[in-house]
Amino acid sequence: MDIIFLHDLRIETIIGIYDWEREEKQLVTFDLEMAGDVSAAAATDAIEDTINYKAVAKRLISFVGESQFNLVETLAERVAAIILEEFGVCWVKVRVNKKGAVRYASDVGVVIERGVRSA
Repeated sequence: MDIIFLHDLRIETIIGIYDWEREEKQLVTFDLEMAGDVSAAAATDAIEDTINYKAVAKRLISFVGESQFNLVETLAERVAAIILEEFGVCWVKVRVNKKGAVRYASDVGVVIERGVRSA
């Protein structure tokens, strides 16, 4: 399988369990790896034959920007489901980073992998 990636996608959203976190949007950062076969796209040179990372970004900016989850785990799970269901990938790795969530730590977050990854 081939990997198309999208790193450092920054989106503001309501996320967190504390009252102050529910009052205004915070910045979360996504790193995505999406597995698929890009050989058709390489042969045709057509965007329709690959995973369109701009379309993925636009979809996630809309979804995440309107979401209001308590946990980054839930957010990561929903993002993975969107990518798997709407963009025809067979495997996705989602890293969600919530900088500043823990004092004295530069960043915190979660990394999940979903789908079936072929060798």
